[in-house]
Amino acid sequence: MTQHASTLARTTPPPGPFAGRTIPELAADLRSGRTTAGELAHAALRCIARTDPDVNAFAFVDTEGTLAAALTADRELADGVDRGPLHGLPVGIKDMIDVAGLPTTAGSAHLAGRVARHDATCVRRLRAAGAVIVGKTTTHEFAYGPMGDRSMHGPTRNPRDLTRMSGGSSGGSAAAVAAGQVAYALGTDTGGSVRVPAALCGVAGFKPAYGAIPTDGVLPLARSLDHVGVLAATAADCLTVHRILAATTTNADYPPPGPVTTPRVAWLESAAEPAERDPRVVDVVRRALEEIGIRARHVDWTWAPTCRDAFAAIQGTEASTLHAARMKHAPRLFDEEVLERLRAAATVPRWAYEAAFATRAVAARHAEDLLDGHDLIAMPTVPITAPPLNTRRLHIGDRPSGAVRDALLSLTSTWNLLGLPAFSIPVGTVDGLPVALQLICRAGHEATATAVAERVARNPLLTPSAHLP
Repeated sequence: MTQHASTLARTTPPPGPFAGRTIPELAADLRSGRTTAGELAHAALRCIARTDPDVNAFAFVDTEGTLAAALTADRELADGVDRGPLHGLPVGIKDMIDVAGLPTTAGSAHLAGRVARHDATCVRRLRAAGAVIVGKTTTHEFAYGPMGDRSMHGPTRNPRDLTRMSGGSSGGSAAAVAAGQVAYALGTDTGGSVRVPAALCGVAGFKPAYGAIPTDGVLPLARSLDHVGVLAATAADCLTVHRILAATTTNADYPPPGPVTTPRVAWLESAAEPAERDPRVVDVVRRALEEIGIRARHVDWTWAPTCRDAFAAIQGTEASTLHAARMKHAPRLFDEEVLERLRAAATVPRWAYEAAFATRAVAARHAEDLLDGHDLIAMPTVPITAPPLNTRRLHIGDRPSGAVRDALLSLTSTWNLLGLPAFSIPVGTVDGLPVALQLICRAGHEATATAVAERVARNPLLTPSAHLP
């Protein structure tokens, strides 16, 4: 894909200490004595200090809290207290999720100076699992955008190419993992906000089933669609974190997914408009499945456009209602583009919002029918590569094409509407930029998707895109 030319040369930051490292690898180093939680914390802080002036993945870094939590983790291990696979590992938390004593600003001047009094439930569960919270990662303002370049904290840059956007709205979390600043990170996903930046930055991302991870203590965008998700080096790591966040206890020993027979996979045709996709991206994703022996069945699922319309009506109505008072009384505190989008969303008729829920119910039944005959649904996560920062119109080949926002969300938002679990898995590159496979499954079948992801990751014929050069 040829995007608008950039005046900046393509650059990448040096890889950080966690780049490409999995949670089991780090946990093994910690328990063998090859490293300590304190050393991992210092490594994270040094990496952020070195690379974040360019990447801008973190809005706030809690140096004192990081070192204190790491000291506690080391003391507990020395005393025989092992809280599980996340014990002592550094994590970034999206600036939509409350961490007691730290700011939660949602990337907006409206919330400048706001400090959380309590931990969100997902954060409380991370602490109980021994996690070391390094700080708050950047977000597109109020999580209302898939680009990651509209925030009071400035744009987040893609570690694979600093002239490119990270994707959003959880761009800071994806960039922090891709740059090797932390072992994993939390994000939120309302229409693709975990999977889109995961795809553009070349890391794994997971949006669980709707309601699987509690959202109390998480600033909402659209309550009917909001999910808490995970970004990490691998899909297996995402599933490990998810199981801890979704569990009632946090010290369970979850085994890795075992071997599975070749799954039945539906490849959705016509899921993205021609003006919103690069055929080279689609080809890389298809070949990633073929190379591991999966012959996906092409399915022309006609509900995709209808689902996108229903998603837009629900998200737009709920987001504009949530921010109505701010739009009325302090519009100047918004980023202009975010404000314009909220105002447009406020024009959605009430009947369209109510009709969207009826559409959602019918489409969910059709998705269930599709999954009755298949174990997984597959497609690209994003049908383009990361556009340059601040780009709003695509150029495919030599011709102008669709809107960047529409392309980025074209293959992800349906699964928020239907509440199905969805993974994004790096599978290769186009023009040196990451390309990702999206796998959707029923709730409870996440291990099947993870097993496929692990097979893809082990395939030596595929160009690795999960690691920085």
